[in-house]
Amino acid sequence: MSTSPVLSVKDLHVSFNTENGVVHAVRGVDFDLYAGKTLGIVGESGSGKSVASMAIMGLHPTTADITGSITYNGTELLGLSDKEMCQYRGKHISMIFQDPLSSLTPVYTIGDQIAEVLKIHNKGMSKQAIKDRSIELMRLVGIPSPADRLRSFPHEFSGGMRQRIMIAMAIANDPRVLIADEPTTALDVTIQAQVLEVMDKAQDETGAATIMITHDLGVVAGMADDILVMYAGKPVEIAKAEDLYKYPSHPYTIGLLGAVPRVDRSQKTSLVPIEGTPPNLLYPVDHCSFRERCPVAKNGGQCCKDDAGEPELAPLKGAGEGHYSSCTISQDLISTAEELYTVPETPVSKFESIPREDRAPVLEVRNVKKHFPLMKGSLMKRRVGTVKAVDGVSFDIREGECFSIVGESGCGKTTTLLEIMEFSKKTDGEILINGVSTQDHKSVSEILELRKNQQMVFQDPTGALDPRFTVYEILAEPLENQGMKRPDIKKRVVELMKIVGLQPDHVNRFPNQFSGGQRQRIGIARALAVNPKLVVLDEPVSALDVSVQAGVINLLEKLRAELGLSYLMVAHDLAVIRHASDRVAVMYLGRIVEIGSVDEVFDNPVHPYTKALLSAIPVPDPEVEAK
Repeated sequence: MSTSPVLSVKDLHVSFNTENGVVHAVRGVDFDLYAGKTLGIVGESGSGKSVASMAIMGLHPTTADITGSITYNGTELLGLSDKEMCQYRGKHISMIFQDPLSSLTPVYTIGDQIAEVLKIHNKGMSKQAIKDRSIELMRLVGIPSPADRLRSFPHEFSGGMRQRIMIAMAIANDPRVLIADEPTTALDVTIQAQVLEVMDKAQDETGAATIMITHDLGVVAGMADDILVMYAGKPVEIAKAEDLYKYPSHPYTIGLLGAVPRVDRSQKTSLVPIEGTPPNLLYPVDHCSFRERCPVAKNGGQCCKDDAGEPELAPLKGAGEGHYSSCTISQDLISTAEELYTVPETPVSKFESIPREDRAPVLEVRNVKKHFPLMKGSLMKRRVGTVKAVDGVSFDIREGECFSIVGESGCGKTTTLLEIMEFSKKTDGEILINGVSTQDHKSVSEILELRKNQQMVFQDPTGALDPRFTVYEILAEPLENQGMKRPDIKKRVVELMKIVGLQPDHVNRFPNQFSGGQRQRIGIARALAVNPKLVVLDEPVSALDVSVQAGVINLLEKLRAELGLSYLMVAHDLAVIRHASDRVAVMYLGRIVEIGSVDEVFDNPVHPYTKALLSAIPVPDPEVEAK
């Protein structure tokens, strides 16, 4: 292997002019990337990961102020015009973007889009050679019937298949550097494993040096050789992957690892929340950027005094070679998150001492089916088949229980939730809420009473909250629908804000004035407003950073214990399911193929599909991932 780096980034700074002032998004990033090696860059949203990668690709607007040095094989890239950068983009340095649906052009076929990448950088390439290479690339990334699928459009592929096409386009010209920006964030666990396997294969084929940008510490554990942890636009720790997971030394890194639920652990303990938010990069940072959230500083530690300035990366004695940390007391901090952070006590529900069979059911689903007709023809439509989205699903949820449904996209999870929430008299099968069937003819007041006992928290907190309403109006609306009087509504809204850990005096703010985690807490408060017995959780933490996710999961567990709630949860992160659930059902092609207690299903799976799902889950530990 060459001793010279393929890509070298030195003292990279990126800032943007905004209406409020200059945002210093990246503040001094340094790393060297070698052929055949993978560098993982992790950190919360806003830490500067994607901004740094876009600077390497030369994709920032001309208004961005970029300084420092980015060299590719000894050639300086900073300062090149857009036309000059086109000689490198797509040929020498390629990027796999986070959202393949918005990255692919919907009006061109897949064949046209792959061909474009080849035409631009290979002027003399014949049409037949381009077609052959396109088919070869699609076969390499695992697209079935590649010659036929060249004529397909992006919307005719699943999310995982679209991401495979993005990988095919990125490796089309055998680049020396491959940048993957959150390539598996929106994918199911099995599709994620397949995409990561394809990326690994692509790296072997091209010998490319890879930058893997993600907030999923499980993904980089199995992929990366080195890991760089970013916080507030600056690296705070960098080390070999095995060394970082074994001896994390910066309080932020320790907190990130403690915030991740582990699928390989059955013990029920609260996750480590990193309280607070990163600093506002509109203003200069003249001390340790993590100080306001650091457990050492909060406990009176003298490691980051006001006059000390912002600490720089320094080698860590006693750790592996190349292990650097910016914490001035890192030497003393090689410990676990539980030792460093204040971890909330594990909440205990009053129902835990009561056997499951003695608890009353809050929801019973009996042989529920939802079939959709498959139609063909433009003018004269005819039925050519049936899509069995949900095909005879049965389960029950008892008081104080968290029941989860897992499976790949398209297995029928969300359709099952919608059938439960719809209260339709036409439902094929039977749904009982607290022993009352939703199919019985009911008055409006009776339906309102049923809805009161069953509320929902949606996946995307931004889309689920009306941007024109204040938080007070959002929380008051369900209470008004239940006929509550105004003085009681005001009292209940303040109580709800306290329950979910938000400041009551923030009720007059709008949703866009809150962070993602705070918005999800508002969504939870709205669901709790009318004191439901069952809360339906549709991917409640998938849109959140790992540190924020930990706080929301802890909150949900605390509320379940204190208020005696039951949960019906759908999530594609099986580590979250393992941590939060009591019972779990595995769905495949509209049917439940395995159901039982979460420990039984995860530790001793019986169905081959369950075994395949569990084997695909990444674990945030390189030693475990290597087995």
